[in-house]
Amino acid sequence: MKTILNIIWLVLCGFWMFLGYMLAGVLLLITIIGIPFGLAAFRIGVYALWPFGYTVVDRRDAGAPSCIGNALWLILAGWWLALGHILTGIALCLTIIGIPLGIANFKLIPVSLLPLGKEIVPSDRPFAAR
Repeated sequence: MKTILNIIWLVLCGFWMFLGYMLAGVLLLITIIGIPFGLAAFRIGVYALWPFGYTVVDRRDAGAPSCIGNALWLILAGWWLALGHILTGIALCLTIIGIPLGIANFKLIPVSLLPLGKEIVPSDRPFAAR
């Protein structure tokens, strides 16, 4: 089932959100300070391309630098990427078939707003990374 959902997701919104994350990542990599943010954008972009079957968990070793980095990310790229998820989620919820995809899009908003200190792991073993 997750493969079917991933294929429908890829066609309807996953590819476009992936491109948005890749654009944000490239723009953030321009400066040396933006390298961790660009890498986070690439990591979440791959997750936004193929989200079903994976989940986001908090990293235990994330500390104050992640908090400060998330504040900067929110200003630089997080707000715009979250807005993209909101708009595509609303558009997907306009059809009955798109409702599960729209809900999945809304579930991506927290990680698009505050990605640092998070890890993307397979859904069947969310505690294996810890």
